[in-house]
Amino acid sequence: MPLIRELLIGGKDVPALSGRTTDDIAPYTGEVYATVAAAGPEDVTRAVDAADAAFEDWAALAPFARRAIFLKAADLLESRAEQVADLMAQEVGGTRPWAGFNVGLAANILREAGAAITAPRGEVLSAQEAGTLGLAVREPLGVVAAFAPWNAPVILGVRAVAAPLAAGNTVVVKPSEDAPIACGLLVADVLREAGLPDGVLNVVTNAREDAAEIAEALIADPRVRAVNFTGSTGVGRIIGTHAARHLKPAVLELGGKNAVLVLADADVDYAVDAVTFSMFMNSGQICMSGDRILVHESLAEEFTGKLSAKVAALPAGDPGDPHTVVGPLVTAAAAERVAGLVADAVGKGATVLTGGGRPEGAVHPATVLADVPKDAELYYAEAFGPLGVVETFADDAAAVALANDTDNGLTCGIITENATHGLAVARRIRTGIVHINDQSVADEPHAPFGGVKASGYGRFGGRWGIEAFSNTRWVTLATQQAHYPF
Repeated sequence: MPLIRELLIGGKDVPALSGRTTDDIAPYTGEVYATVAAAGPEDVTRAVDAADAAFEDWAALAPFARRAIFLKAADLLESRAEQVADLMAQEVGGTRPWAGFNVGLAANILREAGAAITAPRGEVLSAQEAGTLGLAVREPLGVVAAFAPWNAPVILGVRAVAAPLAAGNTVVVKPSEDAPIACGLLVADVLREAGLPDGVLNVVTNAREDAAEIAEALIADPRVRAVNFTGSTGVGRIIGTHAARHLKPAVLELGGKNAVLVLADADVDYAVDAVTFSMFMNSGQICMSGDRILVHESLAEEFTGKLSAKVAALPAGDPGDPHTVVGPLVTAAAAERVAGLVADAVGKGATVLTGGGRPEGAVHPATVLADVPKDAELYYAEAFGPLGVVETFADDAAAVALANDTDNGLTCGIITENATHGLAVARRIRTGIVHINDQSVADEPHAPFGGVKASGYGRFGGRWGIEAFSNTRWVTLATQQAHYPF
């Protein structure tokens, strides 16, 4: 029997007022994994009501009491690792190693957020008037609207709410229709069990056809004071437009078209291992995945031969098998989209180094192409699947030009055995994140995470996340009476 989940509003599991539900489909089997409530705008209002009512008490709760909830939630999440692995395999086709990574990083995001609660905030300012003390203090905003994606559901579900809650805000989260449990209800379950008060975190699930209406209703509510969204650039533009219309700050972490540069002084075997991970972890469904592998021409023959052999041997198929590396994409339609990108590129002259062919349901073969022309859709489009492109360059200037030839600017990897050479190249790359002698996929909970250009704006992580979801307020205290001109 499928799981049945309702909305979480004010600490209670409640059905949508309309009584409607929607199916949550398992991508590998195509069967219904769960049935969840399908909220309407009236349910959004109920959720914001609850968050608004809970805000004052949550913001006033002693910092050490709030921190204790986060630390307990981190331990609880780690204790549920096997449950999360089963959930992610069923709901989004996640492999077991990917689920384990989600649990570990999400738990540490909670711990980092907990530490931020009791970290020093604000500054003492110089004052113009004698005997006056000036303060810049950080204060919570109020209700935050959070949008969590499906691809790294536990990591990004936790990240969507952790910093806003740690800053003293309350949250209404709208999880992805493709992972309403893993990136929404599961996160709320863990925090609720850890002692989070009723109404501080509310979860509104919805049917796919209602997504735009629900998002707009949530952002438009005047009690919502800030927005965060992680997802595609296309949808991020819509979310950002709604937020701007209502003069609400937003943190947007959007798509990537990420390059991994293999410089002439790279260790080829290490580069092959790093690039394979970058392209095919979670079947390439990571915003940081290495879509474009730029290889110095002196290494190209050896590198492409070894890469093709390694990729061809990657175990694929059932996400429940602990040995599977390339599991299903989130839907069969997503696999067909990747197949379409391959067919278009090959039809315009690209060469298949390995893979290609038709998907089996939601499983697309791990594929590497070369000679992809600029008029192919894949050249500029985010693959977001088990698909990468190899391109060669003659010198650093050419590599930098290729890496920057995209509207996106999220992350980049530079493989080199010479750190000073790598740093010199890294300073010329226009991305929010760059990793020297490593590939493009990496995340740490205390680091500033986000992109530039069409990859979004604002930063999650550490103190940057707290700053994104709090206001700076100027407060002065006069220790003596002032004199006025009239």
